[in-house]
Amino acid sequence: MNVRYRIELSQAERDQLNALLSGGKHAARKLKRAQILLAADAGASDEAIATSVGAGGSTVYRTKRRFVVDNLDAALSEEPRPGAERKLSGKEEALLVATACSDPPEGRARWTLELLAGEMVKLTEHAELSRETVRRRLAENHLKPWRKDMWCIPQVDGNYVARMEDVLDLYAEAHDPQRPVVCFDENPTQLIGEVRQPIPAASGQLERYDCEYRRNGTVNLFVFLDAHRPWRKVKVTEQRTARDFAQCMRDLVDVHYPQAERIRVVLDNLSTHSPGALYEAFPAPEAHRLMRRLEFHYTPKHARWFNMVEIEIGVLRSQCLDRRIDHRERMVTEIAAWEQQRNASGARVKWMFTTERARAKLARAYPDPSKES
Repeated sequence: MNVRYRIELSQAERDQLNALLSGGKHAARKLKRAQILLAADAGASDEAIATSVGAGGSTVYRTKRRFVVDNLDAALSEEPRPGAERKLSGKEEALLVATACSDPPEGRARWTLELLAGEMVKLTEHAELSRETVRRRLAENHLKPWRKDMWCIPQVDGNYVARMEDVLDLYAEAHDPQRPVVCFDENPTQLIGEVRQPIPAASGQLERYDCEYRRNGTVNLFVFLDAHRPWRKVKVTEQRTARDFAQCMRDLVDVHYPQAERIRVVLDNLSTHSPGALYEAFPAPEAHRLMRRLEFHYTPKHARWFNMVEIEIGVLRSQCLDRRIDHRERMVTEIAAWEQQRNASGARVKWMFTTERARAKLARAYPDPSKES
């Protein structure tokens, strides 16, 4: 390594390397080569580059040599490595990908590496094929056939847009004590107990707890959140029936907002979240009295994220419920303490998505009345 290669990048090459490092999915070795070239261009020594980048001196030398002798693309790419030829040809690799994307054999829920290796032996002339070969070829094609993603694509039509803008307009209003906006939802939670007593943390020792646990049933959390002031309320119940929902609405009217003329409630499309639940739970005059004080505003179907209370439920779970709580009484006590502290701190959900932003961001999804149906 007596030859000293000097790196002088053009501005275009610097921009290309900085763009490479700033984002996207790239191999770690490629990113290290980009860092080596930028550091060398800045005048750093080979020893300093190797230390800062975490690469060997030979790697620094080879990267600089390939840039000077060849070009930037050659310096960033992999050099051919000695070793055995690839087990699968291009056509066989395409066959593997197609097989992994097809239905699994009868009686199996999904493809595994062993199943794919055996299937490739049947479909090709290979006498055997290791699961590691299959794994590497699938990884190169970003395939994991044993994994699945579930999603729900909402239908953005006139009803979706109308409900979305209705909810967003409520959030954009100023606080009105006579017409408050309250977001409401429910969330089931398991009661988990310890089989063995955890060992508390000590200096130099993490807290330790047994992987085995005892399931003590479930409770339901009804969560209220005022959209315009720092107030939330969590009610813990055994069930989440229509009668439980109706009782929550009566609490909202008579306990939490007794002076309000009209309470606008933002909620999702669960079957129990309806005016009919109040008539099932109370005599008709009582249900009618409550409904004269309530006004339901529903989020779009399959779009619960428009309900501000979903964010608050996430905060509740991360700050208070991210542990094992074994009994309903303890759950009630812990949630009440969290609720009191959060209300006293003035914490609020800062909602940034407005009707104007929705029209700009989702313009293509909005129905076009000028087009004939």
